[in-house]
Amino acid sequence: MSNSSSITEFLLLAFADMQDLQLLHFALFLVIYLTALLGNGLIITAVACDHRLHTPMYFFLLNLSLFDLGSISTTLPKAMANTLWDTRTISYSGCAAQVFLLVFLISGEYFLLTVMAYDRYVAICKPLHYGTLIGGRTCVKMAAAAWGSGFLNAMVHTANTFSLPLCHGNALNQFFCEIPQILKLSCSDAYLTEVVLIVVSACLLFACFVFLLLSYVQIFRAVLRIPSDQGRHKAFSTCLPHLAVVSLFLSTVMFSYLKPPSISFPSLDLVMTVLYSVVSPAVNPVIYSMRNQELKGALKKLILLVVIKMK
Repeated sequence: MSNSSSITEFLLLAFADMQDLQLLHFALFLVIYLTALLGNGLIITAVACDHRLHTPMYFFLLNLSLFDLGSISTTLPKAMANTLWDTRTISYSGCAAQVFLLVFLISGEYFLLTVMAYDRYVAICKPLHYGTLIGGRTCVKMAAAAWGSGFLNAMVHTANTFSLPLCHGNALNQFFCEIPQILKLSCSDAYLTEVVLIVVSACLLFACFVFLLLSYVQIFRAVLRIPSDQGRHKAFSTCLPHLAVVSLFLSTVMFSYLKPPSISFPSLDLVMTVLYSVVSPAVNPVIYSMRNQELKGALKKLILLVVIKMK
């Protein structure tokens, strides 16, 4: 039996014991991480440098890329270092920092996705009022609200989680510090306060999801009334990727955080966690740029400019 005051480090999940498999996991994580850095970095640079993309939709997309870069940088570098150096440890303060940053960035990203749904709703359903409802100051305020809400949410959950007495060792069945895994180490019934806080946060996220869902119902009704095939195609090409991102993100996060700590499916837990913390930040740039001609044009122009300067 151990007490939280005596714990100075946690032991993270080891993917493999054999060195060859460890190197394989390191290489896989490295490729995914570099892909996320390149994709999100290109979107941030393209939106910042191309004046044609200085619109609310791309401003929110830039913020989404910042959230994705932050969240994947919170988990993968430490996992890669542990795999490369054949260790499982993370310091107590490092674990607390991981929990804070991950909750901050994940909850902030979800609030931002809700804002992006509202932006698409106004653009498609109320195009004549778009300039009035989604102005420059309004965009900044909504983005700031997403960042601020994520920060406050992370403060509450991190402070409460790391005030719990831990009586079941220091081994986490995850490759980074995650609240549900820490709750499994807490003393009997001591984690109930944090569970209540998670349920409250889940209710807030569900309210955002209902708002988001209603927005898309109105969006699709409006899109189906568009007379031209080209107009419908353009509207669907901007909305369907966003809906796919939200669905993947929400379902995996809800599974990871709302599943009772007493119920454990190690392999499924790992898959769900990888989907929301690793796969989602890496594929978001592809999803948002694949059908977006304006963004693809800006990215090609940016890459061409870099190639010319390198020559």
